[in-house]
Amino acid sequence: NPPVIPFEERIAIIKALKAPDIVIPQRSLEHTELVKKLNIDVFVVGDDWVGKYDYLKDFGVTVFYFPRGEGASTTNIKKQIVEQYQTTIDKIDHQPNPDVVK
Repeated sequence: NPPVIPFEERIAIIKALKAPDIVIPQRSLEHTELVKKLNIDVFVVGDDWVGKYDYLKDFGVTVFYFPRGEGASTTNIKKQIVEQYQTTIDKIDHQPNPDVVK
């Protein structure tokens, strides 16, 4: 399932934080050349990738696997959106029409 928040918006959220100097889209698991070229000293990625980037430690990079937020579920967000939409539709569908005379 695609994420609820599009990639471009997620990147914008991370870029807006005070700490990162650069945000790099993950297009592969190999970042050795980029780490060297940009002199990256800290690399942060979600904890669903634990161990995949440990090789960067050999280049003096601190690798931090950011824990996934508890309760942050795309499935739950989508479910909540559908439920709220249905509640709104139900309210709209039951409104009296002032143009209809009973």
